[in-house]
Amino acid sequence: MAGMNRRDAAAAMMLSATAPAALAQATGERVFTQVDTPLGSFVIEVNTARAPVTVQNYLAYVDAGQLDNGAVYRIVTPANQPPTTRHRIEVVQWGRNQRDDQPAPRPPIAHETTQQTGLRHRDGTVSMARLGPGTATAEFFICINDQPELDFGGGRNPDGQGFAAFGQVVQGRDVVQKLYARGNPANQYIEPPIAVLRVRRLTATEAAPLLQSTR
Repeated sequence: MAGMNRRDAAAAMMLSATAPAALAQATGERVFTQVDTPLGSFVIEVNTARAPVTVQNYLAYVDAGQLDNGAVYRIVTPANQPPTTRHRIEVVQWGRNQRDDQPAPRPPIAHETTQQTGLRHRDGTVSMARLGPGTATAEFFICINDQPELDFGGGRNPDGQGFAAFGQVVQGRDVVQKLYARGNPANQYIEPPIAVLRVRRLTATEAAPLLQSTR
C-alpha cells in the first residue's frame, strides 16, 4: 500500500531465540496492547500463535516505546479513492509516520501472508502496512468493515500477496470510528495528523476483563 513503508530490503528479520519470552504474559498466550489518542484509547489483541514474526516485531516497537508520539496520518474512505480504483478499501493507517529518507529503527520483517496465518482482514483487524513483501516495519492499519481485497490473492496489491494481519481491535471500536470520521474526502493523508500519544502492553490486571472474550 503506497506510502506505508518506504524501506526496501533483501533480508528479513526472523524470530530471535528470546521470542517466546518476549511474547509471554501473565495472562497466558493472549497479549493486549492499548493505543492512546486524543480521541480516546483502543485495545488490540495480537495473535502470537498464528503471526509470530509480525507480532514479535510489533511488540518490540511497543516495549521500546518506539510507537509513542506517532500518528494516525492516513484514512482511506470511499470518497477519497480515485473513481477508477477497482479494489476499494476502508482503513485507518497509523504508526511512526516516518519521512521517506528516515530509516525505521528496526529491520523489515518477513511477510506472513493470510494464506500462511489463516487470519483475514475483517472489521477491526490490525495489519502491517508495506510496499513490497518483506518491507514492513512500523506502519499499521485498521480495517473498517471486512476488507477481503487485502487478503492473500486479493486485488488491492498487484503482487497478490496481500497484507500481514496480526491482531484485532477488541475494545474501543467507537474510538476507531471517531478516527475514521476524521477522514478528508479530498485526500487520504490528513493534516494535521492525529497524535498517537502512547502504545503499551496491558498488565494482567488490566487485561483480565478482556479474557472473557474469545478470538
